[in-house]
Amino acid sequence: MAVPKVLGIETEYGIALRGGDPNPIAASSILINAYVQHLHRQVGWDFEDESPGRDARGSSRADSRPPEVETHLVNAVLTNGARYYVDHAHPEYSSPECRDALSALTYDRAGEVILQRSMEYASTMLPGDAHIAIYKNNSDGKGNSYGCHENYLMDRSIPFATIVRRIIPFFVSRQLFTGSGKIGSEIPGGDPAAFQITQRADFFEEEVGLETTLKRPIVNTRDEPHSDSQKYRRLHVICGDANLAEVATFLKLGATAITLALIEDDVRGGRDIDLAAPVAAMRHVSSDTTLRSALALDDGTTMSALDIQWEYLGLAKKWADEFGFDAVGGDTVGQMILERWETVLAALETDPMSLGDQLDWVAKYRLLDAYRERNEMQWSNARLRAMDIQYHDLRAATSLFHRMPMETLVPESDVVHAVTEPPRDTRAYFRGKCLQKWGSSVAAANWDSIVFDLGGDPLRRVPMMEPLRGTAAHVDTLLESCATPAELLEKLGA
Repeated sequence: MAVPKVLGIETEYGIALRGGDPNPIAASSILINAYVQHLHRQVGWDFEDESPGRDARGSSRADSRPPEVETHLVNAVLTNGARYYVDHAHPEYSSPECRDALSALTYDRAGEVILQRSMEYASTMLPGDAHIAIYKNNSDGKGNSYGCHENYLMDRSIPFATIVRRIIPFFVSRQLFTGSGKIGSEIPGGDPAAFQITQRADFFEEEVGLETTLKRPIVNTRDEPHSDSQKYRRLHVICGDANLAEVATFLKLGATAITLALIEDDVRGGRDIDLAAPVAAMRHVSSDTTLRSALALDDGTTMSALDIQWEYLGLAKKWADEFGFDAVGGDTVGQMILERWETVLAALETDPMSLGDQLDWVAKYRLLDAYRERNEMQWSNARLRAMDIQYHDLRAATSLFHRMPMETLVPESDVVHAVTEPPRDTRAYFRGKCLQKWGSSVAAANWDSIVFDLGGDPLRRVPMMEPLRGTAAHVDTLLESCATPAELLEKLGA
């Protein structure tokens, strides 16, 4: 049986400081400091178990520790269990561990609210008319890309080569619903006036690899499980776009979680799908707004990206019939994923533009194309390019996305609750509640441990190697019974 697909999203946001020092690292630090200063006490990140250079294929680079500059920048753990920090000159929000795609969507949306509040707080710290603008996108249109990464818990016993072979066609073809859209190409020699489905496809050069900023691979091999490494791996997915549309985010997470579960359970169809040239196919899918182009397979045949997605949906239904939905959070969410997956694919096949209230790339295309035709512009017009960026603006007064009638899946009250409260059904609950109750005694925390400082005693580390322990069901009674962190540590035997 597939292991539970505990999952979450890390988003690097675009940032611009208007009327002040244009240094993005300084602007990101101001932004995050402004937010954490509103907390009772900032709890820093513990880098003890960080090894970004460890490779799932068995090797480990000499520079496997985090860069020293990164460990000295503002880096906070929040009471909702998330991490909020400066990464590669961008503010990054890493959601807490979530049990299902709907919860992960809620906490991704909570990240947007946190960034919006951060802009508001930062405005009081900046001189004159200076202000910070934040964009939930993946490209500045000038050849620079920043990531939106997904993470999924997987069974360590599944050979990594098996995961790679079976997931690549899914990643290439899922762009049809995960893309955020953009004008132009950022590949040398690409068509500067074309509209693409995704923002990230231009930046991928390898099928498999360790890098995340250079020679980016479709499948990333970083091997940091942040859990029991004998039992689990964390699949670090870097090939997706940052989405504002809730349906797109939900389907991106949900369809991927089910696909990984069916790979673990070795559910197969009548044929294996192996793309002849996955990197080229990635870019081809992104640049084909007709959704009809044929992709070459290793066996000499061809399939469209839509055809490939229908194949995966068929496997997903077969998997659900045989194994149920426990691995992806239960029947309600699992059935919701399958139904949405099918209705979106059907609409993409018959009338893609009908998905303007569900998918980012369609919403953006409809908006820009209508403006272009009304004003008799070419796609290369500078005003259209500005609107392309403005779609992703998180400022309510200037955001184009927030003016559009988009379908929502989670109540706004749930999003606001998730800004400060952790998920109840993963270890993030224990992390978040310890910060709420004893933040002044927490020296640092990371995904798989919390470090307490009780004063005169040595620092005490509480390991959290099981992502589904430390839930409300496991620890609520324990936390309520302890008046002090010392009492908690005594009962835990830490």
